[in-house]
Amino acid sequence: MCMVIFAPIFAICAFATCGGYSGHLQVKVDCADRRHSNRSINIDFGYPFRLHQVHFKAPLCDVKRGEILFLDGDFSPAAQFFVTVGVFAFLYSLLATIVYVFYQNKYLKHNRGPLVDFVVTVIFSFMWLVSSCCWAKALSDIKTATNPTQVLLLISACRSQENKCAVTEEPLWSRLNTSAVFGFVNVVLWVGNIWFVFKETGWYKTGQRYPTRSASGKRSSEMRQQNSFNQSKGDFGAQVQRQASINQPQVSFSLPQTYLGKPVIYDREDKVVSKGPMIFVNEM
Repeated sequence: MCMVIFAPIFAICAFATCGGYSGHLQVKVDCADRRHSNRSINIDFGYPFRLHQVHFKAPLCDVKRGEILFLDGDFSPAAQFFVTVGVFAFLYSLLATIVYVFYQNKYLKHNRGPLVDFVVTVIFSFMWLVSSCCWAKALSDIKTATNPTQVLLLISACRSQENKCAVTEEPLWSRLNTSAVFGFVNVVLWVGNIWFVFKETGWYKTGQRYPTRSASGKRSSEMRQQNSFNQSKGDFGAQVQRQASINQPQVSFSLPQTYLGKPVIYDREDKVVSKGPMIFVNEM
């Protein structure tokens, strides 16, 4: 759910700081013959950074006419790719927010919502990584192409030592640097969100419900080892008991001998009526 809160915000910061940038560079040319003294040249550039289309007019000190110069490089593919990924990530984040809040039951029904969300999250994580790396490299090249020293070398009058050229205003790069940082922040955010989305899928729940074969096999092997240990322990106890019975001295005993005679029956006057079997005990 962290993507629902932070992903739209960081996506806006990423593509807004890049897509809304405009830079300004100003140089001053002072010719030695004073024909064109303190001549200021303004160079404006911005998104999508097609610098090869940015032109400016520079004076020629030896003649009255000037020259039209162009900057070097076309960095629009990387910049537009970065902004496009940011816009689509922002839109998907808003859509995911609406689904999470108002359509939670339909989202979890038949496990289709979490699976689609997981696949899309993986794709956007990869796209953010590629676009951020491309934009960081393009930003470095843009800084090189608009470097004041590099721009002064393009002007013919500045290549002469008699003329004086100076930079009066340089472009600010803090906004573009921030956009590159926000790009990599989005990479971390979306990659970290993969785990949370994966926990909502049926793949994770199935793995939690049914243990893997390796784990069950490990438990069965442990049970077999425990049973074999108990069996060996029982066999050892039985062997010790048999050994004790063998070593025990034999003691013989016999019951006293008895003799059954005829029973004797008495009447009320203590007279013998009949005799039955009688028991005689021989003491040993």
